[in-house]
Amino acid sequence: MPILKGLEWTFDTVASTYEKLRPGYVAELYHMIFDYISIDENSNVLEIGSGGGQATAPMLMTGCQLTAVEYGEQFSGLLKEKFKEFPNFSVITGKFENTQLEDDSFDLVFSASAFHWIPEKIGYEKVFNILKNGGVFARFANHPYRDKGNPELSAEIDEIYDEYYNKFHNKKRTVLTEYSEEEAKDHPKKNVLMKALGANDPIDIDIFDCDLDISSILLCSDGLTNMLEHEQIEKVLLSDLDIEDKVIKLIRKSNNRGGTDNISVAY
Repeated sequence: MPILKGLEWTFDTVASTYEKLRPGYVAELYHMIFDYISIDENSNVLEIGSGGGQATAPMLMTGCQLTAVEYGEQFSGLLKEKFKEFPNFSVITGKFENTQLEDDSFDLVFSASAFHWIPEKIGYEKVFNILKNGGVFARFANHPYRDKGNPELSAEIDEIYDEYYNKFHNKKRTVLTEYSEEEAKDHPKKNVLMKALGANDPIDIDIFDCDLDISSILLCSDGLTNMLEHEQIEKVLLSDLDIEDKVIKLIRKSNNRGGTDNISVAY
């Protein structure tokens, strides 16, 4: 079932901002798709939930006939303007599940970070019906890493890749490794802010629900965490000092270890 059901329309209210800020997809992704199925000017392609067109251009560059089904009216207008130089591009404004599409008519159907809004039974069955015999459905999205909460799904996906991609290209499965905490500490862009108050209007706020049994929260800059290990910070916070003295001690300890950056601490 779709996540955050009923909220998909909200993206359309900030279509131009979304188009500017939403990340695209790596070239290797499209190479994998085009290695699996040849797409050219004779191909009929459908994109589900095009949004700001982050995944649209590489497909259009093949010369294919591309139809975008986009729920948002603002996004639809943005897409028409953005790709107006492509006579082989058209937009249908509406929900994919409610749009009338001819069966056995598409060589490739793809959806980038959008298919999760569609009820699975309706969505997958409809995709199957509109694909030609031998057609391909490509669903992809931006994720930092595989779902740790569902290892069974990850294992099943690996098996599917082995059967239909790795075997096809005579490749061995690539073992994925997660970015380690030690690597993150030394990353040259670890201080880059992905979001900041005042940088964009409207503000895009991340909201998380956490079931944690905590009595206090420490907010600090990397001027503190660059100088002290987590264990050193925790030791000070768990001490019998009052709150003000804990903050002062953390700042003093950071300065004693070099204090190479501004230190901000709120506790």
